[in-house]
Amino acid sequence: MNISLHTERFCVLLFLVVLFSACSQSVKLPETKVVFTSTDTILIKLYNRSEKLAKQNITHYGDRNVLIEGANYKNVWLETQPMGGYMYAKRNLEIAKNNITIFTDNQREDGRFPGVIYKRNGIIDPNYAQFQGLYFAMPAFELYYLLNKDRDYLEKVYHALKKFDNYLWKTRDSDNNGCLETWCIYDNGEDGSVRFNDFPNAWAFDFPPSKEAASKLSKEELKIHCKEDFYDSTIEMTVPIESMDVMSYSYSCRDVLALISKEINNGKDAFWRQKANAVQTKIKSYLWNVDKQACYDKDRNNETMPILLHNNLRCMYLGSFDQEMADGFVKQHLMNPEEFWTPMPLPSIAANDPSFKNIPGNNWSGQPQGLTYQRSLRALENYGHFAELTMIGQKFLNVLKASQKFTQQFDPFKATTNDSTDGYGPSILASLEFISRFYGVHITQDKIYWSCLDDDEDYSYTQTWNGNDYTLHTKENTVFCSINGKEIFTFSKGARVVTNLEGDFIEVVGIDLKEKSFQYKKDNEFNMQLEPNNVYRISTNGELEKYSSVEFYHN
Repeated sequence: MNISLHTERFCVLLFLVVLFSACSQSVKLPETKVVFTSTDTILIKLYNRSEKLAKQNITHYGDRNVLIEGANYKNVWLETQPMGGYMYAKRNLEIAKNNITIFTDNQREDGRFPGVIYKRNGIIDPNYAQFQGLYFAMPAFELYYLLNKDRDYLEKVYHALKKFDNYLWKTRDSDNNGCLETWCIYDNGEDGSVRFNDFPNAWAFDFPPSKEAASKLSKEELKIHCKEDFYDSTIEMTVPIESMDVMSYSYSCRDVLALISKEINNGKDAFWRQKANAVQTKIKSYLWNVDKQACYDKDRNNETMPILLHNNLRCMYLGSFDQEMADGFVKQHLMNPEEFWTPMPLPSIAANDPSFKNIPGNNWSGQPQGLTYQRSLRALENYGHFAELTMIGQKFLNVLKASQKFTQQFDPFKATTNDSTDGYGPSILASLEFISRFYGVHITQDKIYWSCLDDDEDYSYTQTWNGNDYTLHTKENTVFCSINGKEIFTFSKGARVVTNLEGDFIEVVGIDLKEKSFQYKKDNEFNMQLEPNNVYRISTNGELEKYSSVEFYHN
């Protein structure tokens, strides 16, 4: 009788454990949704098409649904899909989380992430032949807040970043000089870039590439990594390249490890911040040219490669520049019409550089990429260049509005889309993000951005998240902001108001291109002149005072 009773109790307990485990694994994620309308009928047409095409890029991938890159790219790449998934969190948190965890779940024991995860004949096939960028750490961290601060998820991200940073420093400093290296064209996702001299495309090994090393590869390996006849040519290898990108991957890992450490209170935040600062210091002392105000990579002989790359903007996305470096690059290069401020801005190589090639399709030697526009949002917001971002986004949206197409590349001189396949995810998501930053609502790290540029159109934008509707709508020059139908405050167009999740004022940001007369009304009222790239907060005496100011560089 006692044995039977104990057995029965054990079975009940086991059932409860299994049930709890199943429930915890299927915790319902908060619903997200965006509804956007405007009197700008061409913008609405573009918006509706982008929503439709983004949904078409959702596909079933093994045991989960993910957002693929789209157009000709039917898989998930590390350089695009964690970032893209996070952007799509405004509409679907399950997709956003899956686009992060598919990479952590397929991380190797030694810390290396798959650069791409293929789906071949229904089978998931992670590939480790190249890094393919690392636009992962900050999107993964910021998603934690939208997941209602899922601690288990965050600790998984922490351990993944720690392992990958360790892998970088264990394998990618082959000459032990403290600067990490890129070993192939695809490591940084620079397909076709002339600076690699066509070799190698990929490099799956933990020893650095060389003609001698490649000559020992099998024909099958040669086909994967490089041209089969490369060692018979007179082309000189440039790799291993001392890389601003790969150094920035490490900085991004360590930066976010410090942020996570502070959030989970593990006592490691100061340790990781010091490690991140060490990487930033090395970038500035070794790769940054003070006279030219830009970073330049170094070739296998540690000689500076004099090609002016947009990759400096990638460093800004990853946060590895200090403010002085970012300001210098934006002023001297990004806004320079001879270099990166072409009619369609952001070519991959400066337009006046001898290495620039205006090649359509998939080539990082010249034409602006939709992926660069997608990265430009975080890159410029990181350093307070809000008005310059507005200029970039307006040019981007105007070209898309004219064509109603989402291509991978754009002609920098004609300011047109090219003939590449429509439906390219990074261009789609960039358009949706610019709309949220210019005429809508963006939620990040327990803050809400309420933004509206000053023009003659009216807008209504509702972001649903966690059971709440956050709505911005305009009437003439006034922006009305409400939560769950209750008006919280109003402000005048041409600004961004940042609040907490309850709608309490934190700061106002100058995102427009000219100084504006700004008015804010809630329980109190503020009236002031708001300049581009200036941020104001409430002082101890209850008045708005300047918190930060970044010079607005424009032609």
